[in-house]
This record gives sequence, structure tokens and C-alpha cells, in this order.
Amino acid sequence: MPEMPEVETVRRGLVPHLVGTTISFVDLRRPNLRFPFPDDFEKTLTGAKIERIDRRSKYLLFRLSNDQTWMSHLGMTGVWTIGGDGSGKHDHVYFEFNDGAKTATYTDHRRFGFMDIFPTSEESEQKWLSNLGPEPLTEDFTIEILNSNLQGKRSPIKSALLDQRVVSGLGNIYVSEILFRCKISPLKTAGEIASKTQRASVKVQRIFEHTNQVIAEAIMVGGSTISDFRGVSGDSDLGYFAQQFRVFNREGEVCVNESCEEIILRIVQSGRSTFYCPKCQR
Repeated sequence: MPEMPEVETVRRGLVPHLVGTTISFVDLRRPNLRFPFPDDFEKTLTGAKIERIDRRSKYLLFRLSNDQTWMSHLGMTGVWTIGGDGSGKHDHVYFEFNDGAKTATYTDHRRFGFMDIFPTSEESEQKWLSNLGPEPLTEDFTIEILNSNLQGKRSPIKSALLDQRVVSGLGNIYVSEILFRCKISPLKTAGEIASKTQRASVKVQRIFEHTNQVIAEAIMVGGSTISDFRGVSGDSDLGYFAQQFRVFNREGEVCVNESCEEIILRIVQSGRSTFYCPKCQR
């Protein structure tokens, strides 16, 4: 599933092609993706100008000139492509723009992605966005807030960091990498990690610092190429962070730390694979 760095990579790829264009044609090839399309989806978008493209957590937010926001979530296999005629088997939404030449296609063979439209002024009340926690690399994400959001939680720290109300935008890949860099076992509970006071523990400080570091590094190199993720031009020449994985998908391999010869383990937590070094992460 594309995580925040991958979605940010897609956003940056779409901006130079679509910002400033007016949508002239929308073709829904099916009535639904993960959920049905909103009523009047095609009517609301047709004739609207895309003024900018934002991102909140893993959601793309197309700000339109008619004071509406068109939201796109990529699910597990959603892909945006600039160009082409949208004739592929899994090309579910096709767009044309006012320049007469530019097109965009949303493709999703598993159809876990979805789209929605809401008044831009009501974003804080939008059901997918209203309960999101602070996002890495923003002013809202602080050590104190992270510590507070983890306090008292009995769930494993790995599961807690995947809770979008605690930190928004993190997914399975990056949380495994963050905990490895922090030398924190994914088996520890969030309550054990967090300080019971307002002053954050050393471990929470490590999580805060490495979360920002890992996400910044991943965005810089275009995220991680996992499964179907590719750029908006249709190429897969992105995702170089996968080459920097220290634990994720490395089950049975020797730990990368020079002073450690332990084997990387994989366990399942909340239905998701967790990779860790039992010696370095305690």
C-alpha cells in the first residue's frame, strides 16, 4: 500500500501537469471503487479548474475553483498516470483537460482506493480527515504531542504508530524501519515507551527524530517501490528507499549492524508483518 512518501511523490508528479488546468471531461468506467462515487461526481468536476494539489496524510486533495475539494485515496494499488487513453482493463476513471491534449487516468486493479468530494470550507468535518493525528515534518508533530498520544496505550508500539490518530501517514514499511533505527522492540507497549509526565522519554524522543528522518529520506528518493507503485508518467524509476531497507522484507537475513550477527525475524501484529532484530531492538 502506498504510504505517505509515495503519495507525496505522486502529488509532486501531478502538480506540474494538472495545476492550472480545467477539467473538460470525466468518464467513470464503473459506479464504484472501494465505495460508490459521490452523486454528481462528473458534473461537479467538469468545468472546474484545479488551483492546487495538496496532501493530508495518505490523501490527495485537488483544490477546485468551485470551492470544492476532490479527494483521492490510492488504497493498495491505485495509480495516477498522465497521458494515454484510459483504455486499460483496470483504468476506472479517465479525465481530459481544456488544453485538448492532456489526459489523466486513475488505475486500480484491486479497487481499494476511493474518491470523494466535499466543500473545501468543511474539510475539518470531513469523515476521512477529521480524526487524523499530526503528520511528520510539520509544526503540529512535536515530541510532547507524540508522547501524549502514546501515553497509557496497551497496544504494541508498532500498532500504536500505525494508528492514524496517533501519527498520520505512517504505514507498515516505515514504522518497521523507524523502530529499528530507534533500537526499540516492536513488542514493547506504547505505554511502556511513553513517559507518564509531559516530559517525553528518551525513547519517544528517538521515535520523533527517526520518524522525521525516515520520512524525509523516503520522500527525497521517491518513496519505496513495493508492488504496483509507479510515477505519474508510467515509469517505475522511483522508490529508491527500498534499497535502504534495514529490516523490512529481510526475514532470515543477518542484521545490517556491524556489531550484530543476529538474524532478522518476522512476526505478525494486527494482521501485518513486523520485521525486527531481536538483539538490537529491546
